[in-house]
Amino acid sequence: MNYHWNWAAFFDVSLDGAHTYWETLVMGLGWTAATAVGAFAIALLLGSLAGVLRNVPSPWLNRGGSAFVEVFRNIPLLMQMFLWYFVLPEALPKEAGDWLKQLPDAQFYTAVLCLGCYHGARMAEVLRAGLESLSKGQRMAGQALGLTLPQTYLYVLLPVAYRIVTPAITSEFLSCTKNTSVALAIGLIELTGSARAMQENTFQVFEAFSIATLLYLLLNMTIVFTMRGIEKRAALPGYGKKG
Repeated sequence: MNYHWNWAAFFDVSLDGAHTYWETLVMGLGWTAATAVGAFAIALLLGSLAGVLRNVPSPWLNRGGSAFVEVFRNIPLLMQMFLWYFVLPEALPKEAGDWLKQLPDAQFYTAVLCLGCYHGARMAEVLRAGLESLSKGQRMAGQALGLTLPQTYLYVLLPVAYRIVTPAITSEFLSCTKNTSVALAIGLIELTGSARAMQENTFQVFEAFSIATLLYLLLNMTIVFTMRGIEKRAALPGYGKKG
């Protein structure tokens, strides 16, 4: 293969005329991190709500939680991204649709919401598994103390369930971070989009994607080590590893 390596291309001025390609990659990393954090915050909120709904002793609430999970978990993520960005504005009333189309950084907000719902459905199953691993006596004890069912979940069951499933939450956060690359399909210039732009304009494909890979690795390893510390602090005696 006759390929001309040119690492100096990172210091050439990009098409925006204001930044080098290295700077655009770093800005892309920033968009990736912001999208992942925003989306996972929504995923935790929606996942907690749907996970509780799937665990409470109410068939109607169970069905509502199940509907959310099955819809967002079983439609491909790329298809959901297109639906949120291209279809939703057309399905809304004209004024609301026009407002969405003209929203600054609409690609970012769309990606955050789409990934939040998608991973929220997955988080619901993670949290449901954590809740179902608890003994029924904990719920009964909370209600015996005079707590309502929502208070029992909020103050008794959820704090313990979160600590049990912290490793699974780490995996889901990593998955959410990697899935931000799908937002390239709707025009968000995150890290993969920045590497793609450099590759198309300089033809230095190996350099662009090699550095992008290292930046993804750096971001994900930061998440792993941070969450590993949280896992150690959250570990409960009698759960997890034995021996």
